[in-house]
Amino acid sequence: MKDNPFIIPAYKEINEFLQSFSSGYQTNDPNLYCLRLKENMPTMEQYKPPFKKDFYFIALVSNAGKTKITYDNTSITELNSFLVFQAPGLVYSFFRDNQASGYLIYFKKECFSFFKPEFEKEFPFFDLVQTNFFKLNQSRFTEFSPLFEEVFAAYEKTNDKKHTVATLKLLALLYELKDFASAFSQWEQGFTTPQQSLLKKFIQLVNNYYLEKRTIDEYAHLLFVSPNHLSQSVKAASGKNALAFINDRLIAEAKSLILYTNFDIAQIAWQLNFSDPANFGKFFKRYVGSTPLEFRKANEKIQ
Repeated sequence: MKDNPFIIPAYKEINEFLQSFSSGYQTNDPNLYCLRLKENMPTMEQYKPPFKKDFYFIALVSNAGKTKITYDNTSITELNSFLVFQAPGLVYSFFRDNQASGYLIYFKKECFSFFKPEFEKEFPFFDLVQTNFFKLNQSRFTEFSPLFEEVFAAYEKTNDKKHTVATLKLLALLYELKDFASAFSQWEQGFTTPQQSLLKKFIQLVNNYYLEKRTIDEYAHLLFVSPNHLSQSVKAASGKNALAFINDRLIAEAKSLILYTNFDIAQIAWQLNFSDPANFGKFFKRYVGSTPLEFRKANEKIQ
């Protein structure tokens, strides 16, 4: 690895984040922004490389088409409708289909100055170590959409810089969604073995550290287990080698950077924290079967 590894951008303020992908949008309220996602929004970039942000994010999206979301070592495609909850500090990237529509809400918990309980305990779907993502069928989207619409209607019709009514509507929305997320989580936990639990923690760590930590020993140290125990548990729970999860996360992001940006291969190598472009090229060809340039040329129609 090179001496000064690529640092994932971290956005402290909502406006700073909005400006980063040339959206042309901004908020007068530093603690809340509601963005309607509509078809063919030319001011918004379609691809956003890996980033972190210091605020919360919730989205309800439909007509997702070719939208691709990468989180927690997982790349999700073939979407129709989905719901996402994300706490501050998590790594995330996306490719947005032009046909996608829905509701994006960015907020800081400071907007709930009247709300005393510990936020993450009250709303555990805002997990500090993982993104919570739910694919939805059309009936679920239809059920949730009016709840989001109430927040957006209040947000868009007021000149109050603190958006007091919209904030109250948002709090009500979070409570409405809490039962749905909790029921799903309880069902999922009922089928979790110790090996699956360790696998989940491992994947969460890989998602946050894959640019700087590339060995099983490093992740075993973070998880307070031996490298051998980690390897055996991951293999038992998934059928895959632990190292494959690290490499798959790198390959997934490499493919996105190659397909959805105009960065040259050297820039992509630096972004992914490789010591030089040659090492990146060898790594990519070993796992994909073609060089980065060959992969880009073969998939030019996607761009």
